[in-house]
Amino acid sequence: MSWAPLAILFMLAAALSAGVVRAMIARPILDHPNGRKAHARPTPKGGGLGPVLAFMLGMLALFLVMAPNPAAEAGHAAVILAAAVIAGVSLADDIHDFRFLVKLGAQAVAALVAIGTGLVLHTLSLPFLGPVALGPLGLAITLLWILGCTNAVNFLDGMDGLVAGVVVISGAALAGVAAIEGGWFIFAAALFLTAGFLGFLPFNLPPARIFMGDVGSQFAGFMLAVLAVAAAGLDGRQVSFLIVPLLLFGLLFDAAFTLARRALARERLSEAHRSHLYQMALRAGVPVRHVLAAHWGFALFHAALAFVFLALPVELKPYVVLPPLLLQLAWLAFVLRRMRAAGVRFAG
Repeated sequence: MSWAPLAILFMLAAALSAGVVRAMIARPILDHPNGRKAHARPTPKGGGLGPVLAFMLGMLALFLVMAPNPAAEAGHAAVILAAAVIAGVSLADDIHDFRFLVKLGAQAVAALVAIGTGLVLHTLSLPFLGPVALGPLGLAITLLWILGCTNAVNFLDGMDGLVAGVVVISGAALAGVAAIEGGWFIFAAALFLTAGFLGFLPFNLPPARIFMGDVGSQFAGFMLAVLAVAAAGLDGRQVSFLIVPLLLFGLLFDAAFTLARRALARERLSEAHRSHLYQMALRAGVPVRHVLAAHWGFALFHAALAFVFLALPVELKPYVVLPPLLLQLAWLAFVLRRMRAAGVRFAG
């Protein structure tokens, strides 16, 4: 397939997403402010429906144009259907506000569908240890990864433009990597994920006219998690699994640090809060646009490292996560310093 039809489908998907987002602004599901949220007035949410529909219809159109082997693509179709189920449950949650266990259950079912198609990690490549055979633990680790990534992206969607911008940058980088490595499904899915959130992003820049809601954040997190497992199949040692965690490292670090800190403080982990690092930076007086620029900068740095990753010898590939780790530790030190100066504490 030539690049021209792909470019046309990409632009149509982005335009469709933007059109759906505009419709969601006109007929809003309102997100009302409270003590745990950053916005000060009721704001429409559910804008993530635009990227979801753009992704689904874009993938359908591409399948029709490409006419792939039905047997080879059956697993991919099942994964896309599972993502659609997550999006549907999440849209209902945006309207009715389900309990966390209901959302987690839907995520687990979708993750098991993906695992049932054969998307399972068999090896994990770690710095200093190299490839580690997972054996039967591979199923559990794959499930935990999909649930963890889905919720990390969801939890970090609390500031205008942050997650949407990171998804656009990460999706574009993943599509580029997959094109180089010959991963057709990964390329197509990343391409239309990027198109959908590119159509949404202008409406979400500060001050946001609409939020993506769970329908967008859980869908994006789930698809990126599944694509990470699919990317593991790009090489025999499954070291390519590291590509998506690398691209999302800023979000994953913030989520992991916050979860660990709250667990050590014996806080209720299912309770809403505003103590993520990006939220603490805002509360300590760092301007919204500076925090946004920092996270977009992290994503661009990680995207560049993803292409460096491809050129590294296989034994050095696991070490590609060390520069992002050092960068996030520097960001943590900066936020803690600003918190001390402003007299702001994590509690609350």
